[in-house]
Amino acid sequence: MKSNLAVCGTLLCLALGLACVQPALAQDMPGAEEMVTVNVNEADAETIAEALVGIGLTKARAIVDYRERYGRFYSAEELTAVKGIGRSTINKNQGRIKVED
Repeated sequence: MKSNLAVCGTLLCLALGLACVQPALAQDMPGAEEMVTVNVNEADAETIAEALVGIGLTKARAIVDYRERYGRFYSAEELTAVKGIGRSTINKNQGRIKVED
């Protein structure tokens, strides 16, 4: 069904003279990896650094230090309180950051 929809969408774009880009579905891509998630309230710095895009060990340690000092995170957006982590980093990791099980 998905492939039929993709074909119909592509044909419609061609008929209308539009340039369309179909997002790739992870399950349709050979060798695609499942998105890794991490609970930033429980994980150690090494695990956070491995799971999140744009977060190295130094920033991951800052997340753990912040958590130990101020308590748990209730939303991914709260990570912007950690020095060096901005909204763009949160956006890049949308779906990867968990704050509860």
